[in-house]
Amino acid sequence: MQKNSVNRSVLVIQGPNLNLLGSREPEVYGKATLDDIHQKLATLAKEADISLETYQSNHEGELIDRVQKAKKDGVNYIIINPGGFTHTSVALRDALAGVAIPFIEVHLSNIHQREEFRKHSYFSDLAIGVICGLGAHGYALALNTIQHQLSTR
Repeated sequence: MQKNSVNRSVLVIQGPNLNLLGSREPEVYGKATLDDIHQKLATLAKEADISLETYQSNHEGELIDRVQKAKKDGVNYIIINPGGFTHTSVALRDALAGVAIPFIEVHLSNIHQREEFRKHSYFSDLAIGVICGLGAHGYALALNTIQHQLSTR
């Protein structure tokens, strides 16, 4: 592994109810727990020499505060699963727009195959990419994409 002196920092933000993964509707969201996902990402990040922090909250204001703090922390990229806020939170969208940190939007399920209200995201047009329907593997794909972007800039 080649060490890079450039800051390579990624923040993973998990929205409401994602703390219930593994037990909440496993036929929709899979059997992996949030800890499983975060442990896998930590391993991948370490192999890629990327500093990784994970954060989950069920509270919109706390998510907004963490996005704003990411700018002060010098975070290079965000991976975000806004959960139910995907379809409702203009405020969280505004926070992401305000900090201008590139981000990838991830959803475990394919939101386009679900209820009509889930098909609209307030984040997708700002995201550098959207991954949905690939389960927990979507997070690894997002981190892999970020690793590629960090190595080519």
